[in-house]
Amino acid sequence: MKDQILTMLEMQDAVNSHVNPDWRRAGNAWYRAIWTECAEMLDHYGWKWWKHQQPDMQQVRLEIIDIWHFTMSDLLSTDKTRHYVVGHIAKELPEPEKSADICEAIEKLAVKTLQTRAADTRLFAGLMQAAGMSFDELFRGYIGKNVLNFFRQDHGYKDGSYIKVWHGREDNEHLADILADIDPALQGYADEVYRRLEQAYAGAS
Repeated sequence: MKDQILTMLEMQDAVNSHVNPDWRRAGNAWYRAIWTECAEMLDHYGWKWWKHQQPDMQQVRLEIIDIWHFTMSDLLSTDKTRHYVVGHIAKELPEPEKSADICEAIEKLAVKTLQTRAADTRLFAGLMQAAGMSFDELFRGYIGKNVLNFFRQDHGYKDGSYIKVWHGREDNEHLADILADIDPALQGYADEVYRRLEQAYAGAS
């Protein structure tokens, strides 16, 4: 697990540096990104009792992966060493704070994040547990979303020229289809995900 955690931390540092080489001193509100993603996740899961809603667990899991990006970024932006952060994550992910259901898990994480203005790894692990998401699924999904984030930056995300909806579907939906179709054990997995994204993006307008 520690090797995979280190890989994800290194990839997160790389994509953050791609956006801003001095990102650690930028004062980014990572906690705000986390609770906002919690709200989006709740909408994907469904909470409106006055209308029929079907939980979109594929999108729920993608939101969890987005929160993981911001959680790692928050942990990396402290004065702790990367070795310390790896150990912290490896200790807390197997000790989730349990919730009665996924809605409660989402709200617990959002509330604690707003109160402390910091990421909480045990509550994040509890959210994973409530959504039925394993560490291996988190790792595979993270690699895919990290590639998408690089793809977005390479195609104009920062200057506003990137088109997020391709052929009537958001890029996250295209990514989910691509990840479902590629064996994560494939050599050059990340490169293949990027290549498939380019194919899907072709002709977007």
